[in-house]
Amino acid sequence: MYAERASRLTGAVVWTNTPDGAGGGPVLPDGCMDLLWSEGRLLVAGPDTRPYVPEGPPRSWAGVRFYPGTAPALLGVPAHELRDLRVDLADLWPSARVRRLCEGVEAAPDPVAALEDIALGRAARTTAPDPLLGRLVERLDEGRPVAATAAELGVGTRTLHRRCLSAFGYGPKALARILRLQRALALARAGTPYAETALRAGYADQPHLAREVRELTGMPLGTLLGGG
Repeated sequence: MYAERASRLTGAVVWTNTPDGAGGGPVLPDGCMDLLWSEGRLLVAGPDTRPYVPEGPPRSWAGVRFYPGTAPALLGVPAHELRDLRVDLADLWPSARVRRLCEGVEAAPDPVAALEDIALGRAARTTAPDPLLGRLVERLDEGRPVAATAAELGVGTRTLHRRCLSAFGYGPKALARILRLQRALALARAGTPYAETALRAGYADQPHLAREVRELTGMPLGTLLGGG
């Protein structure tokens, strides 16, 4: 069973996922990165460009999901180096520090809150994310074209692409596609007809929506939403 709540860290979400016998679906691209806790290990989920299917038997997970573009500064690593990867936090931070953090989470009365405390502590010692990145996400999530957004923000296309690789793991066009996918999924899950979903999310038409969903998730929209 999956559950989430707003984090004490601005813009982040804290979530848990425990096996419920129904089988877990793939993790879909959403523009975010996560700090993960499972079976005594701290891991980082990099930005996805394709569906991620966890390996091995089902197990419980907890995580802090960071708003797009904010995790690299907290973790101290460019997002593109973690694209489509799950890595041990000890591969990014000193192993002795990570071992102490794992011991603290393991011993905490509420491991989820302890995981959140790690993120909050890191944020307190890290420079705030570049506000331009937040404005970029907002505009692309509104369906604004990449070129027009770059011009509005006063950033050249090459500079924007380089900054996006570091912050999001991929270029602004890929980010725009992923944000549009998430808009479409939210509409479709709310019962909006597919043709209307396509137009409201920013696709040319329903066939365009169908192609994009299959390319980014590996399955048709109906199957993704549990409709067969």
